[in-house]
Amino acid sequence: MNTSQKEDLQKREQDAMCVNESQLTHPWYYNTKYLIIGVLFGIVFVKAEIVSWFRIQEMFRFQSFHMYGIIGSAIAVGALSVWLIRRYKIKTIYGEDIVIVTKPFNKGVIIGGLMFGIGWAITGACPGPLFAQVGTGASVVLVTVLSAVFGTWVYGLLRDKLPH
Repeated sequence: MNTSQKEDLQKREQDAMCVNESQLTHPWYYNTKYLIIGVLFGIVFVKAEIVSWFRIQEMFRFQSFHMYGIIGSAIAVGALSVWLIRRYKIKTIYGEDIVIVTKPFNKGVIIGGLMFGIGWAITGACPGPLFAQVGTGASVVLVTVLSAVFGTWVYGLLRDKLPH
């Protein structure tokens, strides 16, 4: 890595942008594996009722452990995965290093988390299952998808003025 690449990486480490961008190039059809995994992941979301508005409302009303169990399992698997990657310096399937950067805590995390949680409670959808919900025929969720895209665009527009 040359000096300008290292400076760019250090700048992006302090940001929400990805620091693990692959330098490899592949034909477009290599991305079909991600489509297949995404479809399978969506099927699992539907079968586990993660995309169910009623299950999400049960969670926010503290009426069921179902969603808390799924979220807790995801946190445990994620924590174990990060520990294994760091401990054994695991690389990508193409042999590239995986960089996991420790980010400092700031008040923007609290503000963003509250906005995310309120939106999740109101709409009954978080970004993960949105497309699975649309795939099940819940076309009204397209309003939430468009709102999420618009919110992301507004964030990009105001990003430099927001607390990070």
